[in-house]
Parts: sequence; C-alpha cells; structure tokens
Amino acid sequence: MESRVSDAEAREAERAAGGGPASSGASRGLQVSEPLGAARWKLLRQVLKQKHLDDCLRHVSVRRFESFNLFSVTEAKTRATEEEVGAWFQYTSVFYPEYSISLRHNNGSLNVEDVLTSFDNTGNVCIWPSEEVLAYYCLKHSNIFRDLAVCELGGGMTCLAGLMVAISADVKEVLLTDGNEKAIRNVRDIITRNQKAGAFKTRKISSCLFLDQYRASLVDAIKRLLQPRGKAMVFAPRRGNTLNQFCNLAEKADFSIQRHENYDEHISNFHSKLKKENQGVYEENLHYPLLLILTKNG
Repeated sequence: MESRVSDAEAREAERAAGGGPASSGASRGLQVSEPLGAARWKLLRQVLKQKHLDDCLRHVSVRRFESFNLFSVTEAKTRATEEEVGAWFQYTSVFYPEYSISLRHNNGSLNVEDVLTSFDNTGNVCIWPSEEVLAYYCLKHSNIFRDLAVCELGGGMTCLAGLMVAISADVKEVLLTDGNEKAIRNVRDIITRNQKAGAFKTRKISSCLFLDQYRASLVDAIKRLLQPRGKAMVFAPRRGNTLNQFCNLAEKADFSIQRHENYDEHISNFHSKLKKENQGVYEENLHYPLLLILTKNG
C-alpha cells in the first residue's frame, strides 16, 4: 500500500505546485543520488510546505512530459461565479479545429485529505497524454462509433476522449465514468455547461461514479459492458510489465487482442522526434501510449 500512496501523492504533489516539465538540456545534467521512492516523498513534503520544487525532484516525476500537443488550450477570461473552484479552458483539436469543448481543471493547492481518503486521485491531477491521444484518435476515427453506445472508463476530471466522441460522432449514447467523486462532479458540471452551449451531437450523455469496493477489475468491467463481438480501445504506455499483465488478464477472460505501436503517422513521427530531442524528459516506457483493441469473443 505504501508504494501506491507514494506514487500517487508524488504525481499530485507536482501538479498542485504548478510545476511544468523540466527542459531537456537541464534534465540531462541532473543526477538523482537517492532512491526513487525517497525522492518522491521529498517531492510531496516540499509541496505540503508550499516550497519551490527542486529541479532534481521534477526529474523523477512521471509528469515531466505532459502533452503530444494535439489540442490548443485557451483559458476562459472569467469564471462563471466568484465561488467556483477551478478554471475553465477551451480545448480545440489542432488537426480537426471544428471540434472544440469547454473543460474545467481542478486547480488549487494540494488537499491532503483528498489524497489520503479518495479513490485514485490521479485523474484530478491533469489530462494525461494517453487520454489526449485517445481523444485525438476518437476524433480522427469518429465514423467507427456510428449508432453505437459508447462508454469511457476512468476518464478522470474531464473525460476528454468521451466528450470528443459526443461532439463528433453519430452515437446512440455516451456514458462518462470515473472512480473518484471529485472527478465525476467536475465532469457533470462540464456536461451541463456544454449542453447549454449546444455542443453535443447526441442528446444522451451522462456520467456515473464507480466505487472501488464495488467495482470489478478493469478487464471484468469491460467484459460486462460489451456485447459479443463488441470492442474496447485502450491507450496505455508499457510502464514496465504492467501492460503485458493487463493483456494476459484480458486473454484469460476470452478477449481477442490487437496490439498496435504505430497506429497514427503524426503520433509516431512526434514520438520519434521526442526520443531524439527530449531524452531527459520523454521516456518511451512511461509516456508513449500503445493502442490495444479488445474484442469480446462469443
């Protein structure tokens, strides 16, 4: 349990401090002399004390790489109300600029109670690169969702990918989910704001919370949601053996799996450029999402 908490807290700690990624030139020269776990606990301690983050601690964070630059982001000039927490942003697809959505980020200082008592706060930290890539891929291939009911599992504080489906595809229904109460409250506000603006092509868009003590494993959840021959798209980096372990579980659950490393020319080219030019920031094992397509047999 300790390692899980330390990893999550460290990622959230950097987000709360407002730290961006280290530059490639500076990070190549950094030396981390202490164990990774100890460095992450030091990162958390600095944020709790509202101190400026040491450069060496930025270096150990997974969030040192933040985006594939697939969406332009513009902050709203004013908040809807003075009491409103978080800032609103307009996300517009760089490659498909006719598609744009209003999102709210959960900003502010680190809430220790949220970290220690809530289920999986990582979705409140940021929009992760895998979510960004999934959203882009859904826009590019929006025709594959025609006349289907679509569910995004674990979409975090914005469910960006599911929202992109809702504004671009002729779907029957879109359901947005996450396991964190704070995240799903934010998603509900996002839905309301964009419904008032007439952004969605589908009339049926909703959100729901799945709690840790009641939910099945991710593989089981996907299997229950899908009809026979139904498909699920998963974007995730390797992160050691984690992705392989997920694939093994899916195969045992009688899914057929297609695994794609080069699924989009632009993403592949940008990935190659990052490996050459941002070696101190970008790490393929942690940051490059592979595409898995799971098909439910039967």
